[in-house]
Amino acid sequence: MASYAPQISSRRTFAIISHPDAGKTTLTEKLLLYTGTIQSAGSVKGKQNSRHAVSDWMDIEKQRGISVTSSVLQFTYGGCCVNILDTPGHQDFSEDTYRTLMAADAAVMVIDGAKGVEAQTKKLFRVCAMRGIPIFTFVNKMDRETRDPFDLMEEVENVLGIRTYPMNWPIGNGRDFRGVFDRASRKVLAFEGDGRANGTKKVDEVEATLGDAALSELIGEHNHNNLMDDIELLDGADSEFDLDAVLTGKLSPVFFGSALTNFGVEPFLKDFLRLAPGPGAHTDALTGEPVEPTREDFSGFVFKIQANMDKNHRDRIAFVRICSGKFERGMEAMHVQGGRKIKLATGTTMMADDRAIVDEAYAGDIVGLFDPGIFSIGDTICTGKKPVQFAGIPTFAPELFARVTQVDTLKRKQFVKGMEQLAQEGAIQIFRELGAGMESVIVGVVGTLQFEVLEQRLKSEYHVEVRRQPLPYTDIRWIVNEPGTIDIPALSLTRDTLRVEDMRGGKLLLFTSPWNIDWATDHNKDLVLSEFGNVEF
Repeated sequence: MASYAPQISSRRTFAIISHPDAGKTTLTEKLLLYTGTIQSAGSVKGKQNSRHAVSDWMDIEKQRGISVTSSVLQFTYGGCCVNILDTPGHQDFSEDTYRTLMAADAAVMVIDGAKGVEAQTKKLFRVCAMRGIPIFTFVNKMDRETRDPFDLMEEVENVLGIRTYPMNWPIGNGRDFRGVFDRASRKVLAFEGDGRANGTKKVDEVEATLGDAALSELIGEHNHNNLMDDIELLDGADSEFDLDAVLTGKLSPVFFGSALTNFGVEPFLKDFLRLAPGPGAHTDALTGEPVEPTREDFSGFVFKIQANMDKNHRDRIAFVRICSGKFERGMEAMHVQGGRKIKLATGTTMMADDRAIVDEAYAGDIVGLFDPGIFSIGDTICTGKKPVQFAGIPTFAPELFARVTQVDTLKRKQFVKGMEQLAQEGAIQIFRELGAGMESVIVGVVGTLQFEVLEQRLKSEYHVEVRRQPLPYTDIRWIVNEPGTIDIPALSLTRDTLRVEDMRGGKLLLFTSPWNIDWATDHNKDLVLSEFGNVEF
């Protein structure tokens, strides 16, 4: 066990979250650039011949310049082995982001310096706050006209309810942006770009001391005077940096910079790796006891399933967060939910759709396991005489519903396979009316764009074209009564309430309004409904 400790303590596993278009994926790329993982960074909104982002692999991501799936990226830097979970930025894919945050030990929250805290930022922050994980804030796009930094920090504190501590301070903004002042070293880091709108190479850092005459020449006398005033104000504030408060999610270190032009990216990375925690303990749902990462026995849970990342092989990959011990390729482990032992024949690490075979990995790492169709999201894998089981991952209730049927009835087999696999990934939720088959299914999603991704993936990966008919349902509830204790067909419901079941036979009700939900509970006293369910198929 002692031999695992150094490897595990060097792990840093974090998710990057933001509102759409705040620059999350661009920041991810620049982190990879500074670590030498890639030699040239593509921007998701690049011009002319700029490539699409490395972490985006789906065709729709490359076409639209958005991330709609969680990417897993690994690199080493400064003695740390870093696992980045680049989450979907689009609000329609918040459920995928939620599941990904369950696998992270910390989060980096990217905020647009001009727009401040936006709707999706609030949503994702709440998930992080529920888990109590550390949250680091990167205020992005300082190369554009932005709001006052003091106002931005005040908004973060008021809207999100977390205290802030600026680790550096911006010098100007927009065209007048000259760099940042690092509060720990008391040095000014002045940056010069490569003369292009989208910085694809590393930038040089020039250090200078506050108050030096040479600094006025470097950043301009006006900027120098403003900077001294701001720093004096910050230093005079009562708040001090408290690492314990950071690690419990009560204080957010704030960094200012520009991911697009590379300003402030490397200083942020160095400080983040110094302050962020290593892998923490996860709770065994069977005993309520913590499972320490240095525990000798291997354990982990599936937080994401992705089909057809390799178009040539039509494979399925189950992404596993290792919670304790060491993974070794070819090892035998217990699939707890399946109740049987399986051989973990192939482990992979990911760089979008590029992959490499991994022979060993440790607590904190993310590995992709070949999935022959046995894994579900939330499943636990472990070794040892005494099995552990981690809590399941709850699912969001869908907000939009549509009936989906295949155009060509001769392709029923491909249609069923495609729908089932995409549902197992968690990309969509599928239901069918009680007693009905798979000729026509009801699809539930969080946002409209998920329907478009569903149709495109069915067409490109399964060669199936479908028709989509919007349905009027707005609310869904899981029936959580014990099976056999309630007669679902005999329930007293409004005419427009629909009885459905999921892929594992779980029973649910679809409603067109909250009033109909109240009717169901008022007229069926023994009926127990829940807004949440587990992702099981």
